[in-house]
Amino acid sequence: QVQLVESGGGLVQAGGSLRLSCAASGRTYTIYAMGWFRQAPGKEREFVAAISWSAGRTDYADSVKGRFTISRDNAKNTAYLQMSSLKPEDTAVYYCAGQLDLVLTLTRRIPDYDTWGQGTQVTVSS
Repeated sequence: QVQLVESGGGLVQAGGSLRLSCAASGRTYTIYAMGWFRQAPGKEREFVAAISWSAGRTDYADSVKGRFTISRDNAKNTAYLQMSSLKPEDTAVYYCAGQLDLVLTLTRRIPDYDTWGQGTQVTVSS
């Protein structure tokens, strides 16, 4: 089992930046990839970005390409989401998710993730 805790959310002006962190604990050696998802009120949870734990391969949703950067610090068991050029449309609860080392490929599918953080609110004002 792996436990995830997000932090770094808050209120930011449009065009600003924010960095989210996701700290993992427990059986971290079982992690293949970490992903970020977001959910706005009345909308479905959607994929944002993912990164493989060992090789650092990345995948981004088209809506955030060029603006968001996902990274990880293996020594700290922490994943990050650096968000720049934020837009009001980015307002959502952001969730960190862990994918176990079962299928050796990055995925955007919610069912492929095995553990989730509690979420952190990101609000972008116009």
